Amino acid sequence: MSVPLLEMKEISKSFSGQRVLQEVRFDLRAGETHVLAGENGAGKSTLMRILSGVYPEYEGDIVLNGTKLRFKSPQDAARHGISIIHQELSLIPSMTVSDNIFLARERTGRAGWLRFSREEKNCAALLERLGVAARAGTRVGEYSIGVQQSIEIAKALAFNARVLVMDEPTSALTEPEVERLFSVMDGLKQDGCGIIYISHKMEEIYRVADRITVLRDGRYIGTADRDDLPRDGLIKWMIGRTVDEQIHRDPQTPGAVALELERFTVPDPGGRPRPAVNGVSLLLRRGEIVGLAGLQGSGSDVLVNGLYGAYGPVTGGQVRVEGAVYRPRSPKYALDRGVALLSNDRKREGLVAPMSVTHNISLAALPRLSPGGLLRDALERNVAERRKADFGIRVASLAQAVGTLSGGNQQKVALAKCLEVEPRVLLLNEPTRGVDVGAKQEIYALMNMWTAAGIALLLITSEMPEMLALSDRILALHQGKVTAEFDRSNATPEAVLAASMGGTGKETP
Repeated sequence: MSVPLLEMKEISKSFSGQRVLQEVRFDLRAGETHVLAGENGAGKSTLMRILSGVYPEYEGDIVLNGTKLRFKSPQDAARHGISIIHQELSLIPSMTVSDNIFLARERTGRAGWLRFSREEKNCAALLERLGVAARAGTRVGEYSIGVQQSIEIAKALAFNARVLVMDEPTSALTEPEVERLFSVMDGLKQDGCGIIYISHKMEEIYRVADRITVLRDGRYIGTADRDDLPRDGLIKWMIGRTVDEQIHRDPQTPGAVALELERFTVPDPGGRPRPAVNGVSLLLRRGEIVGLAGLQGSGSDVLVNGLYGAYGPVTGGQVRVEGAVYRPRSPKYALDRGVALLSNDRKREGLVAPMSVTHNISLAALPRLSPGGLLRDALERNVAERRKADFGIRVASLAQAVGTLSGGNQQKVALAKCLEVEPRVLLLNEPTRGVDVGAKQEIYALMNMWTAAGIALLLITSEMPEMLALSDRILALHQGKVTAEFDRSNATPEAVLAASMGGTGKETP
């Protein structure tokens, strides 16, 4: 066989001493689409960031057209013909198509003057080659997302990209736009480009793939031709593990309905025309844990943020909290009515790093701790001491800045802040992300304690063992809609993942 267009050999990468990629290998041939698959957190994004020069420090080798290279930056990778088209497009709506395509790489004459006519001529040729219905001198913002996606591809090809990485490129496209994109991809393959395609949608994987490589937990699992890897086999490669028996869920008898959604809808926060959450209905009872399973872009994050009022009063449908009408409009509105959210990004949204542990714990409950508008320092300290004991927060002093704590202790502080408002409904988005095994066990025990006290938990976790072991019921979301519901008797990793990828959850026994 001919030399591969691209080879990534024994790639390893660590962050803060933690191994996130372990001797991963991947290759790409000219004229093929090679799907890179895996669960959230499998290592796909890290591998592509190494390829594109975002992470120049790693172990292993990258070989392009038979030459070993190490890219120092994204610009360096682009000069060698490697381009990534992200799910979130990098175009500037107020600028013209031509200006976007040549941004930061403008065509200039000897005196340094921009050569607009030459840029527009080259841009028009690129658009014609791709069959894009756009004009070089028109502002990008006047075109649909589908056309903008093709303009992004033209931007990559303007400087002779031979390796194109497409990360969830169809997440915001209509069906005709998706088919148009696939047609463009077929043309690129005929021209000798190699395409690395990342998608969580099963139907897309088997529509575009020539070969499929699977990563799991930062390790290489296998590569196979599309026709040699049936869908059930792909799912098993992606899952590849049983539920961790150490994740214990105490049996509970659910009580009265704590949260009821009826055709709950949330517009896309990025302004796309399709709602991010589209007509979701669910019941959550006191003492119950309901899991929201879904891959990137499923809408689960938007659902809990919308319930919490993070987007303001934009949601549609009916919501009730313990029978009372609930109209999400702001986080304060949510907290006042017993709805609390643990964000999946504690550094930016969950905690204030320079502030003390005490102040972070009390932050959401300040109205209760400040009768008459004056903060009672002694009351605040007592609350922090109590929560420190309840959550097992390990800290030299409660006056210590929370940003100096370990990841596990930071997460406990974030959880303590949520519990201090005495919620009736607790929205947990990745409660064990970035914490060690010991801290995970402590958080699991706390969740059992909260449900025993009658708190209702809505859980999002990208860890399938957690989802299966902790949830009393699981709702699978795909493109903002519920595709299947599971209880403990029929929730298998394969079925939940299949439903999260747009199936019914019944593809596997």
